[in-house]
Parts: sequence; C-alpha cells; structure tokens
Amino acid sequence: MRFNATVVVYTIVVLSVIVFGVVGTYEIGSVGGFNQRVASPLDALYFTIITLTTIGYGDFYPVTPIAKIFVIALVIIGLGTFVSAITTFSGEFMNRRIERISGRLSSFERRALNKHIVLIGDESTNLYIANKLWEMGERFIIIAKSFESVDRLKKYGYLAFQVDFTSDGDIMEIGLEKAKAVIIDIAEASESVYALVSVKELAANAEIIVVAPNKDAEHHLKLIAGNRAVVINPSTIAGNFINDRLFKG
Repeated sequence: MRFNATVVVYTIVVLSVIVFGVVGTYEIGSVGGFNQRVASPLDALYFTIITLTTIGYGDFYPVTPIAKIFVIALVIIGLGTFVSAITTFSGEFMNRRIERISGRLSSFERRALNKHIVLIGDESTNLYIANKLWEMGERFIIIAKSFESVDRLKKYGYLAFQVDFTSDGDIMEIGLEKAKAVIIDIAEASESVYALVSVKELAANAEIIVVAPNKDAEHHLKLIAGNRAVVINPSTIAGNFINDRLFKG
C-alpha cells in the first residue's frame, strides 16, 4: 500500500509517542517511580502500550508524583494521537479498498500520472500496444468498460481502470490533461465517437489516435477528428496491404 503524507506524519508521531513512553517509563520505573521496578525496556514498552490503549491491567502503576505526572502527560499526548492515527489509517485503508474494488483511480494515482500514454478500450490493437509499452517500460494506463476486463488486465501487470466511455466525469478522472498520447480502441462505434469528442476537449496537449472499428465509423470519426486526431482502420490497412501484395507486385 502506498501511504500519503498524512499517514507518514501520523506514523512518525505515533512512534515518537511510543519512544517517549518507553524511555520515560524505563527511566522513572527503574528508580522506584512505580509500584514495582521496571526492569527492562520490554516492561517499559508493555506499560506504554497498555496505557495508550486504555487497557490498564494495573500490574504497573505510578506511585511517586513525578511518575504520576509523566503518566498523565503520556495519556493526554498519546491517547489523542492514537485515536487520530487509527482513524486516519483505517480511513486510508478503506478508501484504497473501495478504489481498488471499484476499479477507479485513487487520488494518489491521479496525482502521479504525468506524460503517460492512455489506452482507452481493450480491443486487440490496444492490447498489442499495451504489451509493447510494458516491454519498453513506458508509463501507461489502460481503460476498460467492465470490471471483468480490468481484473484480466491487472493480471498482466498493467495499470488498468474501469471507466464508462460515455461519461465525461469518468473520462476526466484519467489524467488526460497530462497525457502525452491517447489511443482509442473501442468496439462500439458510438462509444468511440463519444470518447473522441471528450478526449479532444480534455487532452489538449496529447497526440490522439483512434482505431476505427469499421468503415462507417472511420468516416464519422474522421469528420470529428479534423486535424486534431489521426483515425486508422486496421481492416482498411490490411485490405490495402493484401491488395498491393497480390495484385500490384
């Protein structure tokens, strides 16, 4: 799990409180500040933890004024810190679980995206490109419409997410404004058109390539693309290649 700055800060604070409790307990307890001698750092750690967790078994307790003041300070400082830390840790864990289960990008992942390649759709061309990008170590994400597809893509090690291609809100979440290239490869022609319209608006600085699913879609996509995007039709390319190979040799 990747921790954000708040979690790191709370981790450091909690560890500092524990160190404060262990050192103070050991120093005061080794000279008679408690009802029995604190003979080792392990005893001091034990007392610190049961105090901060409010368990308080009562086998160690302060008997001198300095020891009582120390324990009061430990409780006041430590208890609030522990409660806040546990709330933060559990909240962060649940957020990441929800984001992972839902197949959506986390806020951390959105911030980390920069100069990446976005593959929208998981048809054959994008799958081939994803494999090549993976081999070259390029930064990319691949977007699929279904959770099942996302799970399958993640098994390959790809950074994959679920997005509704017809939702502007969903498409806005994938960091198009910072992408260096966007490749659209969607089986449904209507969804390809909708994705292209959104990408043209949001990916202002990216190179855009659209894989047309059929001849009719190629025509409509080229009208929408204008000079802003390149539209290719693998079937047309393959047909032209075969025609040249067989009849123009």
